[in-house]
Amino acid sequence: MEHLSDELLIESYYTATELNLSPDFITLIEEEIHKRSLSHKIKYKKKSG
Repeated sequence: MEHLSDELLIESYYTATELNLSPDFITLIEEEIHKRSLSHKIKYKKKSG
């Protein structure tokens, strides 16, 4: 993940959530976003049940 630019990481997060990809994969992206202190650049979507 460290090879992705910040912009591509954020874009990947949105794409993964829109496509309802694996929660584990989305969590990996979220962890990297937090690691890079980019949390302010994303809006978390609440899962509807």
